[in-house]
Amino acid sequence: MSSGGVLDLTVVVTTLTLFSVAWPTLHLTHEVPAPLQPIVAGCAALPFALIRVNPDLGWLISAGAALTIPWFFDVHADYPLPWQVVHIIVLLVLLAAVVLRCPPVHAGLAWLGTVLLFIGYAPGRDGFGWAFGLTALALFCVLIRWLVLSRRQLARQEELSELERTRRTVLEERARIARDLHDVVAHHMSLVVVQAQTAPYRLSDVSPEARAEFDSIGEVARQALNEIRGMLGVLRSDGQSAELAPQPGVGQLSALFDSSRRAGVSLTPVVSGEQDGVTEAVGLAAYRIVQESLANAARHAPGAAVEARVDLGAAESELVVVTVVNGPVANGPVVNAPGAMGSGGNGIAGMRERAQSVGGTLEAHPLAGGGFAVSARLPRTGFAVGSA
Repeated sequence: MSSGGVLDLTVVVTTLTLFSVAWPTLHLTHEVPAPLQPIVAGCAALPFALIRVNPDLGWLISAGAALTIPWFFDVHADYPLPWQVVHIIVLLVLLAAVVLRCPPVHAGLAWLGTVLLFIGYAPGRDGFGWAFGLTALALFCVLIRWLVLSRRQLARQEELSELERTRRTVLEERARIARDLHDVVAHHMSLVVVQAQTAPYRLSDVSPEARAEFDSIGEVARQALNEIRGMLGVLRSDGQSAELAPQPGVGQLSALFDSSRRAGVSLTPVVSGEQDGVTEAVGLAAYRIVQESLANAARHAPGAAVEARVDLGAAESELVVVTVVNGPVANGPVVNAPGAMGSGGNGIAGMRERAQSVGGTLEAHPLAGGGFAVSARLPRTGFAVGSA
């Protein structure tokens, strides 16, 4: 049964309990004919059933009954209150529910109406004492309502902040991916310029038409390179120099593993398959995913055993599979990862963007026995040519 169902059942049981007390004891407090006793007792107890679905209507019925019962039925001389104790309890609980849950105008009217009822019907000066107590009850409920609303607003703001952080993380990683990919493209464009300019001198028997074609290729490549450098200037942060050297790839994984071991990570790397056919973009994505996974393992599971598996597949295969698994945190001393382990990435969201940037997928999840696993499947050649 859901929590709402449990609460509804509790309200029903409580209402029946109040009614079962009000009916048999009504003749002790009021002069009510026997045939009317269940009706009067019901007016006193049954409005409690509305406390969850419509507390202001429940209060209105209870207050109306409190207003009319003393008019039609006399109170025994030895009974000091104008209503049954059950009726008073139901009226006060419904007042508290209205103050806690209903609009402020309804809450104010309910408080005022209840105060006037007690001042009008309570014997002697007791009504003013009840008025003071009712005011204290209402103020206490207002304080609780304010605290609950403040917590809800804080939780809502935290949720929005988390969504904004996630969005910003994705955007930052996309910009970082764009910088890396532009570096790779710019490097290749530089090679095109050099090859086009030197081709007439490296090759024999180059006709004037071919020489002009090489010059045209070199000029177009040079213009494209300048445009790429301009875009890099926009994408890079202030003071960050452009690097036109190739970005790291699967060939640099061994150096990354060595750096991780020096940082104190208990690492078991396994690299299999052939590098031939793996494009630089896919190799860069695989490298960054492994780098970020190892950095996360060092940061969140210091001392845990880590296994990094990179399956490059065969030249004719279609996928590069990257899997990094760390076990539960060891009981030994905490190992603080030095700067060499810094990835500069943006966690799981950043790794997922890396995988998607080359047409791959990434999954990250905790393990049943403790630890964490990251698995990425990347196409060896990235997105197919002409794909959107």
